[in-house]
Amino acid sequence: MIKTTSLGDVIHNLPVITDIKAMLPGMEIDWVVEESFADIPRLHPSVSEVITVAVRRWRRHLLQANTWQEIRHMRRQLRAHYYDYVIDTQGLLKSALIGWQARGAYHGQDSASARESWAALLYQQRHPVALGQHAVARNRELAARALGYAIPSSPPDYGIHTVAPDAALGLPSRYIAGLHATSRDSKLWPENHWIQLGNALLQQDLKLALPWGNASEEARAQRIASAVPGCVVLPRLSLTRLAAVIGSSHAAIGVDTGLVHLAAALNRPTVAIYTDTDPRLTGVLAQDKHKISNLGGQGQVPAVDAVLEALAQVTAQ
Repeated sequence: MIKTTSLGDVIHNLPVITDIKAMLPGMEIDWVVEESFADIPRLHPSVSEVITVAVRRWRRHLLQANTWQEIRHMRRQLRAHYYDYVIDTQGLLKSALIGWQARGAYHGQDSASARESWAALLYQQRHPVALGQHAVARNRELAARALGYAIPSSPPDYGIHTVAPDAALGLPSRYIAGLHATSRDSKLWPENHWIQLGNALLQQDLKLALPWGNASEEARAQRIASAVPGCVVLPRLSLTRLAAVIGSSHAAIGVDTGLVHLAAALNRPTVAIYTDTDPRLTGVLAQDKHKISNLGGQGQVPAVDAVLEALAQVTAQ
């Protein structure tokens, strides 16, 4: 299985693993993924081996000998077995080139379906995948066509579970995972909205827990926490430890970020806030549709009251 980036895309590929094991129980599955997201496929018990790549880092250090040593090591791993199927659900030229180095029948989307049409030239078997679907549905359809079973119509089962979070984090007994950070500023929800939300949640005996991944995100979390009593700014955590925090939350509220998809994959009640993207194609999708709410869209800024109303609905299930 080739699905390297980004965090949300990797999470969207998890139901494929569950589908394959349900239809072909004896199948052994390896997964190629970008090193920074390797914790996600490792959460799925049906993934046998995780093979990491570091394309983002390699591009910056192409002249270093260590880079080429790592690339050769990756190629040896890909060629260590003869695979019955190699499936690239990413549909990009970079992912197609990675999978092309593995030994086995290579499957991917045809040129009309792939995100980058040139990628289809590298596949031995090309499959049409309907456009206009959610990313999860497209991944599941491609795998079904490649492996020859019926395209699933069941809700997606991400197949992942986590352990309890580290007690040393000092989390409140009832908390909301406040997933405030995202890759583009245009996707952010205003800080004053987070502050209003945090203070409103206090009336429900709920406190915000705010993760972060870089200095600017930490600074935003600290500003929000300074205006919301009891708000917890988490230390920087690995994806595995952060998944444990999200998995034990009362619910998650977040902007368009991979972590909000992780919350839904962990079957937590989730409110996703969209301000610059279309949730119809990449919105939160859960096994239980009643536990999720996608608010907003391109050029929209959902109000705090709308988020609170959505939270009441998804946690009532």
